[in-house]
Amino acid sequence: MHSWWPRPGGWQTLQFDHGLWEDDYLSVLVGWSGAPACVADVSDSDISLVTGLESNGQHWQAWLNLDNTAAFLTEEPEDLDDVSLWVGTPEFNEAVRSKRAELEVNVPAAAEGALAWAAAAGIPATAQQPRIEDLLRSRETFTEDLFSALLDELGFPQATQPSREP
Repeated sequence: MHSWWPRPGGWQTLQFDHGLWEDDYLSVLVGWSGAPACVADVSDSDISLVTGLESNGQHWQAWLNLDNTAAFLTEEPEDLDDVSLWVGTPEFNEAVRSKRAELEVNVPAAAEGALAWAAAAGIPATAQQPRIEDLLRSRETFTEDLFSALLDELGFPQATQPSREP
């Protein structure tokens, strides 16, 4: 585990190595801290599932890098012996487009949930839902960058390089 640069106001982002985070930990963290928290479950920096939880139990989820997510979540045909023969075919591309459309439907609710979560965390309501939706639809090489951009766009204080003083 290592920490990212802290954000003023006591906000901290931690990065865990693969396999160290369990889904139940978010509710334990919120219960322990009494404050809203969120986690981005990152897969090879290509996709992330972000889950936010408020202290009242209200939660939201959003996928980052929808194109990659759609390709990842597209179900393979049952009679397929070699996935490499399917990827890139017109059938695969259509299945990915269909999955992307399914994911797209959830973007407005995810943006609304993210804004409510940030408000519950005490972040002043400066973010606009269309900007959050655009960010949720955007693409980056590394979804960690999208996660950081999401926190910035929601209005969390900018991360600052820690002081090197003892």
